[in-house]
Amino acid sequence: MLNTEPNIAAPDDFYQDLIDLHRGLSDEQSALVNAKLILLLANHIGDPEVLRVAMAAAREGVVAPAAEAALGTASGSAT
Repeated sequence: MLNTEPNIAAPDDFYQDLIDLHRGLSDEQSALVNAKLILLLANHIGDPEVLRVAMAAAREGVVAPAAEAALGTASGSAT
């Protein structure tokens, strides 16, 4: 089950660490660091269903529902 409740002991410190992680990087380097961080955390989580729920939650509100339907992912079953 995906925990979406606040769960970081010091969220402001974490946010600052995240900002600092990207300081001095180009947009391309920053995107690469984000991708690596996502894969490291996904490996740590390990549960494919939790990861699918997290991916759907992350995408929610980013892509218009009509675009989701056109892509065949509105129900979370992209092929």
